[in-house]
Amino acid sequence: MTPLARLVLSLALVAGVALFEVWGGLRAGSLALLTDAAHVCMDAFALGVALFAVIGARRPPNSRKTFGYGRLEILGAMLNGTALLTATVVIVIQAVQRFFTPRHTAGVLVSEVAAVGLAVNLAIAFMLREHGKHNLNLQAALFHVAGDALGAFAVILGGIAIAWSGATWIDPALSIFVAAIIVAGVIRVLRDAADVLLEGVPRGIHVRDVREAMSSLEGTVAVHDLHVWTIGTGALALSAHVLVDDRRVSEATAIARSVDAMLRERFGISHVTLQFECTNCSEDERVVCTQKRAEL
Repeated sequence: MTPLARLVLSLALVAGVALFEVWGGLRAGSLALLTDAAHVCMDAFALGVALFAVIGARRPPNSRKTFGYGRLEILGAMLNGTALLTATVVIVIQAVQRFFTPRHTAGVLVSEVAAVGLAVNLAIAFMLREHGKHNLNLQAALFHVAGDALGAFAVILGGIAIAWSGATWIDPALSIFVAAIIVAGVIRVLRDAADVLLEGVPRGIHVRDVREAMSSLEGTVAVHDLHVWTIGTGALALSAHVLVDDRRVSEATAIARSVDAMLRERFGISHVTLQFECTNCSEDERVVCTQKRAEL
């Protein structure tokens, strides 16, 4: 099944679970279940944004968007995370209020409804887990679903505890626990998405290793003004100034092909832009090359 088909199916299942948990939360008088329902509604929103981003990211580059629309997925991840953090604040406020105004909760019904939600969320997480490893936007959606599965499991246990003890504080405490799960997952997604938008070096790649690998190839003397960044999910780019000995243009082309092949195979960098230079220059460790070049 394609990632797009998995997203469509997941969205339909999550929407059904959300409606079911809203009904169960109102029927049982459970803030924890309604909180989990809100979390599931955010899952549906997350999957909807992810679906839109996956479709939009397939659009080809044009004269205005020369790199294409790959970063729609990153923007989708940012939107998901921000919306979910906002919902978490509302959840915590309501939970604190419930501590001071306790309400009776039907514990057995809470556990039964949460068990259905847990089963569906586990099935969705299984469908998305493989593609979520390589796609930041799907990873954001997967964090929503996995976090909700953990929250649903906690609500099941809480419902059993409420039915057995009758303690009213368990329900709002569970709401805060679910909120903590949400925050833990979202912070990581927001951090990674912000790193892409700030054009940081992709995780797992070290500029020093890339520079040394490029410099060790036959024909290259040194590499400087080196930049590595992420265009979109799975698309890495590099630009650099490469110092070579004075040689024919045809030989420089062969070096470029060698560098490109090495970067693809070893670092997974697919978009490479090189500027060749044959003028010796002093060592410059600055990020942006500012050295004055002699005219050839």
